[in-house]
Amino acid sequence: MWALLVLIGAASVSAHLQDLSFDGQKVFRVIPQNDEQVEILNFLASIMEVDFWQPDSVTLVRPKMQVDFRVEAEKSFKVEDLLKESGMEYQVLIDNLQAAVDAQFDSQARTASHSYVKYNNWDTIAAWTADIAAQNPDLVSRSVIGKTYEGRPMYLLKLGKSGANKKAIFMDCGFHAREWISPAFCQWFVKEAVETYGKDTAMTTLLDKLDFYVLPVVNIDGYVYTWTNDRMWRKTRSKNAGSTCIGTDPNRNFDAGWCTLGASDYPCSSTYCGSAPESEKETKALADFIREHLSTIKAYLTIHSYSQLLLFPYSYTYNLPSNYQELNSIARAASKELASLYNTEYTYGPGATTIYPAAGGSDDWAYDQGIKYSFTFELRDTGRYGFLLPESQIKPTCEETFLAVKYIANYVLEHLY
Repeated sequence: MWALLVLIGAASVSAHLQDLSFDGQKVFRVIPQNDEQVEILNFLASIMEVDFWQPDSVTLVRPKMQVDFRVEAEKSFKVEDLLKESGMEYQVLIDNLQAAVDAQFDSQARTASHSYVKYNNWDTIAAWTADIAAQNPDLVSRSVIGKTYEGRPMYLLKLGKSGANKKAIFMDCGFHAREWISPAFCQWFVKEAVETYGKDTAMTTLLDKLDFYVLPVVNIDGYVYTWTNDRMWRKTRSKNAGSTCIGTDPNRNFDAGWCTLGASDYPCSSTYCGSAPESEKETKALADFIREHLSTIKAYLTIHSYSQLLLFPYSYTYNLPSNYQELNSIARAASKELASLYNTEYTYGPGATTIYPAAGGSDDWAYDQGIKYSFTFELRDTGRYGFLLPESQIKPTCEETFLAVKYIANYVLEHLY
């Protein structure tokens, strides 16, 4: 078997996943049963480009863990032979990645303008932030909290009725460029808040008594790149000194156990922690804003995909947060709210034990700043489509997630500190 592995690797260490077409690329799901099978996956990753979807690095793979990964077309048959030969349980989640990329755009709403039930490119989202603020001046205002590495303005929307001494909830989307359902949710949340204000009692109360800061896309450069060059891009687009590899994982770039567990100091890694905490302009802008508003921000929500999880600190350590019981019961109740609509099941708990350890995340950082209600959502699905969730699922995904976010917001309002 090892001979087969060496054979696979010989041809292609240099081949890149940067091709625009994903024709014939496959996404596999495997469940290694023991250390030897974990070792096979590690070796595979060392001799060819393997894009790990779940978990997001081979270093996090453990026996009995479900692992989703993508390989190049010309390698997929050899990889399949290897999995068969090693006796590892596996299935092909996506048989032809290009077909799945094309199939995302399955909604009936084919318009050139902004839509809440399709994926919108960055220019469309940027224009939308201006429009939604202009159309709802008494509820929404827009500001710029910084610029990205490539110079794009980072737009932040503030939602709420103006009032004195209001506490706030901060929510962001689009940390990882390829997680398109995430920015779709931030847009949906703003729409829903604006449309139901004055009609829905709960939402009206929330906007009267709290402010919501919504950052629709954190990693704008990466997001743009997923529309123009590589749909599977994850990181930022900053240059790394002494390396030809581009980008940092913005969610490993915060000063919370920075670059320890579940993060890499190798610039080519998809979980590269950056040259220092907040080395990325995007993470620094976000962190600066939260630091400046620490006295008012009482909850932090960050939206990712995929795997249907509701996580809370910690991810950089196995230690539990001091208000673990409270966070766990909020997560349990919010997950139940979410499931009440379409029976979508979420798993909840602390990040490190619920999925895997990951240092330098924004949720842990916010919590350590004193924001005691800090949650990460991993939206639909559990791997059938992975990062390529079809547009027909945007509406149901956003509707159910909205219920959970609303639950958390209500809880925070009733437990202000």
